[in-house]
Amino acid sequence: MFAKARQLLLGGLSALWGGSLLGGFVFGTAEKPGAARIPKPLALLSSATLVAAAWLIRSEKRRGPAADYSHQIAKGMTWGFLGDLAMTFSVPLGMVTFGLGHIEYVRGMWRLGKAEGLDSPLVRAGAWLTWLGIGVAGWYFVVHCGPKGDRPLAWVALPYTLLLASTAGMATGLALQRARYIPLAVGGALFLLSDLVIAMRLFHPELFAQIPDSLRGDLIWLTYGPAQALIVSSALLASDEEPVSK
Repeated sequence: MFAKARQLLLGGLSALWGGSLLGGFVFGTAEKPGAARIPKPLALLSSATLVAAAWLIRSEKRRGPAADYSHQIAKGMTWGFLGDLAMTFSVPLGMVTFGLGHIEYVRGMWRLGKAEGLDSPLVRAGAWLTWLGIGVAGWYFVVHCGPKGDRPLAWVALPYTLLLASTAGMATGLALQRARYIPLAVGGALFLLSDLVIAMRLFHPELFAQIPDSLRGDLIWLTYGPAQALIVSSALLASDEEPVSK
C-alpha cells in the first residue's frame, strides 16, 4: 500500500500529466489547419511526469512480482522519454530508444506472467501471434503500400513494428488470464496505433492527410500519451505476494 505522502505525490503527477497533455489539446491553438494544438514543451512534460510516476511506483513496490515488474516498467518509460527527445531531431535514433524501452516492457510482462502463474503457453502464443499479424498488416497497408514504402527506413520500420506488436501481445496474454490487466492491453494496443500514425505521416502522407484537421496534428500524442500512462499504471496492479513454489 502506498504511503500517504507518495499517494499525494502520485496524484499530483497524474494531474500534471493530464493537465499538460489533455489541457494542452483543449486550450491550445493550431498555427494552421492540421497542425498540433498541444505545445511541444507540454507534450514532453507529460512524458517526463510519467517517468517520475514510474520510478515513484518502483520505490514503493519492494516485494513479490511487483518489485521486478515495476522496475522493468520504470526503465522502459525512461527509454520512452529519451525516445521522445530523440524523435525531435532523429527518427532512427528515436526508434532505437523506443525499441529498448519495449524490450524492457516485454521482459517485464513475460516475467510477471511467470511469477503470477499467468503463463499458459496457448494463451500467450495465441495473443502474441495475433498481434504480430496485426502489426504486419498495419505495416503493409500504412508503410509498404505508401508512396515512400520502398525506402530503407520503411523496411527498418517492420521489425520495429513487430517489437511494439509484441508488447501488445504480451499485455493481451496477461489480460486474457487476469482481467485487471485489461488496461495494460489497451495501452499496448494504443502504443502500436500511435506508431502506425507516425508511420503514416512519414511514408503515406496522402493517407495521413485524410485524418480530420482537428485531430491530425495531435493524434500521435493523444494515443501515445495514454498508452504510456496505462503501461506505467499497470505496475500498481502487479502482485506484492511472493510466488508460491511449485
